[in-house]
Amino acid sequence: MTVGLAPAWLVPLLYEVADDRDLPESARGEDDRMTWRMRARHRLREPETVVDRASDEEIVALLRACRSARDWLIVLLMARAGLRRGEVCGLRRGDVHLLPDSRLLGCKVARAHLHVVRRENPNGAWAKSRRERVVPLDFLVVQAFDVYEFERMEVPQAADNDLVFVNLFREPLGAPMRPDAINELMAACSRRAGLDQPVRPHQLRHAFGSNVADAGGRLDEIAELLGHAAVSSSQVYLHPDPGRLREAVERVPSPRVQPGALR
Repeated sequence: MTVGLAPAWLVPLLYEVADDRDLPESARGEDDRMTWRMRARHRLREPETVVDRASDEEIVALLRACRSARDWLIVLLMARAGLRRGEVCGLRRGDVHLLPDSRLLGCKVARAHLHVVRRENPNGAWAKSRRERVVPLDFLVVQAFDVYEFERMEVPQAADNDLVFVNLFREPLGAPMRPDAINELMAACSRRAGLDQPVRPHQLRHAFGSNVADAGGRLDEIAELLGHAAVSSSQVYLHPDPGRLREAVERVPSPRVQPGALR
C-alpha cells in the first residue's frame, strides 16, 4: 500500500466537502464551532431487492407442459443459457455450433455453444448487447436442438428460413417467430402447468443467472454469460439462495464436538 500526498484537485472528485450547518443541532460539536466534513461521492450500491427468478420447480413444470420440441428448446435456451426472448427469436442457424470441434465452421470456440449477435431481423427480434458473446451449451440443450431439427424438417416451408425458430403450427408456416410469441408460449405453458402466476421470459433468464451464482460462478463469468455491459448489473445474482444460507450455518461445527470441549 502506498502512502503519500494527493493533489488538491483529486479531493473534490472523490469527496463532497461540506460544513456541518445542515446537520441537526444534536449532531454538531459541543463547542458550537463550525466544522468541515467530507462524504464519499462514489459508493458501491448493494441490490435492495431479491431477483425475480423462476424457481427450479416452475421450470420443470413448464418443460412438462411443452407440447413440442421447439417449445421445449425455447424454454431451455432461456433457463439454461440465459438468452433474452429477442435473442432467442433472432438466433440464426449459423450461430449454433454443436460440434465438438467448430474449426471446420471457421470458429475457434471449442465444444457446443452458440453466438449471440446483434443484427437486423425480419421479425423485429433484437439482441440488447452490442457486443457479440459466446454461450456454452450443456448436453440437455444440445439434445433439444437435435430433436427440434427433426420436428422442423417436417414443415417444408421452414427449409429456406435461416432463423432457428419459425412458425410450425400456425400460419404463415415457416415464418420467423415474433418475440411476442414467446410471451404467449410462456403464458400457455404456465396455464397448462397449473402455476398460480404465469412465468415471464425474463424470469427464466434470472433463474439462469442465479443458478450460475449458486453453483459458484464468479461475477465476471455471470456478466459474460448474460451479456451485461457492466459487471454491476450482475451483482443482483450474488444473493445466496435461502437453502444455501442454512447449509452454511449447518457446516459450522458445534462447540460440543470441538477437541477438548466440555461434555
